[in-house]
Amino acid sequence: MSETNSQTPCRYPTPDPADLGALPDDVRQRILEVQEKAGFVPNVFLALARRPDEFRAFLAYHDALLLRESGLSKGEREMIIVATSGANQCLYCVVAHGAILRVYEKAPRLADQLATNYRKADITPRQHAMLDFALKVCLRSAEVGEDDYSALHAHGFDDEDIWDITSITALFGLSNRLANTISLRPNDEFYLLGRLPRPAKP
Repeated sequence: MSETNSQTPCRYPTPDPADLGALPDDVRQRILEVQEKAGFVPNVFLALARRPDEFRAFLAYHDALLLRESGLSKGEREMIIVATSGANQCLYCVVAHGAILRVYEKAPRLADQLATNYRKADITPRQHAMLDFALKVCLRSAEVGEDDYSALHAHGFDDEDIWDITSITALFGLSNRLANTISLRPNDEFYLLGRLPRPAKP
């Protein structure tokens, strides 16, 4: 198969989410946990599951960056992912992490703004400076210098925060390139997630 169709997660064979029995126990358990929380299995988990060692390594680094205590909020971390994934033209990461961003920030339009042109987005000056730096790391990392650090320090970021911005940008640079090359398809569920108010519980 050279391209995806509306039913295939990516151009490579992936496990059937209804039949994960052939996967290693820890990989299967992680997928089931995500499915229980989200109500579906994000296609990136199925794509990575075909290589369990890489599944574990990628998610270990992902969790180390996105779940740690940090000077960046959860929403700001997702802002970095969406803005840099937009610059890298990664459909999967823009759609999937755009959904997560909308949920965290309760801002239905923000992900679209950031993926298209973060300079015009409804964000704070601090977040604008954060994304200026992230996009420089994404597109022109060889040019990063002391002036860039000073600009972030002026907005209250410390050096550990700057490490976080850099590492999130770098990890998703890897993710963007992999997703683009294997034609990773965003799950349909992501597109509307966070755009409409959740129905009231009975």
